[in-house]
Amino acid sequence: MKAPKKSKRFDKSTARRILALLRTELPFLILSLLCAAASSVLLLVIPLLTGNAIDWMVGKGNVNWNGVVKIAIQIGICVLVTALAQWLMNALNNRMVYGMVYRLRKDAFEKLQRLPIAYLDSHAAGETVSRMIADAEQFSEGLLLGFNQFFTGIITIFGTIGIMFFISPAVATVVIFITPLSLFVASFIASRTYKLFQKQSEVRAEETAMIDEYIGNHKVVSAFGQEDAAQKRFDEINNRLQKCSLKALFLSSTTNPGTRFVNNLVYAGVALAGAMLCFPLGAAAFTVGRLTAFLAYATQYTKPFNEISGVVAEIQNSLACAARLFELLDEKPVPPDAEGALTLQNVSGAVSLSGVAFSYTPDRELIRDLNLDVAPGQRVAIVGPTGCGKTTVINLLMRFYDVDSGSISIDGTDIQKIKRASLRASWGMVLQETWLRAATVRENIAMGKPEATMDEIVAAARAVHADSFIRRLPQGYDTVLGENGGSLSQGQKQLLCIARVMLAPPPMLILDEATSSIDTRMELKIQNAFAGLMRGRTSFIVAHRLSTIEEADVILVMRDGHIIEQGSHKELLKTGGFYAHLYNSQFEH
Repeated sequence: MKAPKKSKRFDKSTARRILALLRTELPFLILSLLCAAASSVLLLVIPLLTGNAIDWMVGKGNVNWNGVVKIAIQIGICVLVTALAQWLMNALNNRMVYGMVYRLRKDAFEKLQRLPIAYLDSHAAGETVSRMIADAEQFSEGLLLGFNQFFTGIITIFGTIGIMFFISPAVATVVIFITPLSLFVASFIASRTYKLFQKQSEVRAEETAMIDEYIGNHKVVSAFGQEDAAQKRFDEINNRLQKCSLKALFLSSTTNPGTRFVNNLVYAGVALAGAMLCFPLGAAAFTVGRLTAFLAYATQYTKPFNEISGVVAEIQNSLACAARLFELLDEKPVPPDAEGALTLQNVSGAVSLSGVAFSYTPDRELIRDLNLDVAPGQRVAIVGPTGCGKTTVINLLMRFYDVDSGSISIDGTDIQKIKRASLRASWGMVLQETWLRAATVRENIAMGKPEATMDEIVAAARAVHADSFIRRLPQGYDTVLGENGGSLSQGQKQLLCIARVMLAPPPMLILDEATSSIDTRMELKIQNAFAGLMRGRTSFIVAHRLSTIEEADVILVMRDGHIIEQGSHKELLKTGGFYAHLYNSQFEH
């Protein structure tokens, strides 16, 4: 299994890509900034109004009620407009963030459709799912929190600085002098949390992959009594996730207390300096009302630092998750079709393999110098021991993988000069592994021909002897199947997959252990249906049960990536070679 890429420190390119995504949301971003500015400015006005109201009430019997009431009304209007602006800002931020995540998930799923089979074969499905679901969710939560705090926070910081210098440059200087300590504490801790959250995301993906693997194979786990081993493996991964999560959250959680301590120093410095200015010598310049307002501004000034430091953990986690999403989006897709690639038409089914060499990994050679010529309409069976390259030949014919050297051609045209969609549409496949959608029986059979009529669907089902069990289902052909066939038996699932090919038979066929899950009596009936389907069509049949391929025109016997024997069933038995040994061993008692 390919190890996930690791990033031990914050990659600035991640932030740049997030900003690039924001360009498509520019109108919402501008409106959100305007709302943030409006709410922040109005919140800054309130302490100034409150200070003025206090100065109208400087002593007993010396209260200007008209002025106080007027200021109270102004404060009320400010509060109402601020609430409206903040509500609108949050709504816009939600629209921006979830719009970005929607596009990221859409792009990620589209990338999955274009990734080579090699990528999917080398990455755990659960790990990929974790990137698209859990990492995208974490990214959206952190980004949303960041938007809501940073927009208003930055405006509040600069606004309060300006007002404090306007009221008293001397006291404002005290605030500015102490503030860098808060910034230093926050940046020092934040710079060390990214790699911890990156590790947390990686271990969480590993746990997701493990859970996905065991859920999908629970019967096998139970059959072999591996529940304790599975639990032990899960506990080990879960413990690692707990430890790295605790480290990340503990380190990030120290930011807020650290900045609060510095901010309390700011508040104390403002109170001390302001009180000294309120002594009789400075009373004319610095009133009690102004001191009250200044203290409020000092609190408002330090509040954004507390809020920003409080969401540092979420933001770091968000960036780490975004980096993992971008890694998926940056994977190399399947190369585009060659310029001028052809669309197959009127396929006769002549298939030729010339000097084909292929290996999944460079250090382990599998197929070398494979040569084969198949005439149109021939039924070609491929047999051999496990790992000899049978299924690999099928993968190469379908261009799920490309040959390392040599060539494969259909009707004289190299398949690398044919459009992949056209090539694959020319083949019909029935695999040992069944796949059914969470949809009705009718929709599953008609997957390759959505416009098929009900009569055509029923005819295909009858051809493979599936009609009787389908009609016994609760809603017959309209029965909705669960994930991958739900409660259907493996044999019933396979019959539906075979009916799918029967409904829209292509020019060429690939049957890879197509009847392996079907009982012997039913298999004979299916073989008769296949015989009719294969008539006049080039067909490749991979089978371990050699009794199912006796009628093949040509049987290829593979071993270690080579064709070691070739001929009809009777011819190969007469030679008494490897095929005869395999065939006879299946009937020995």
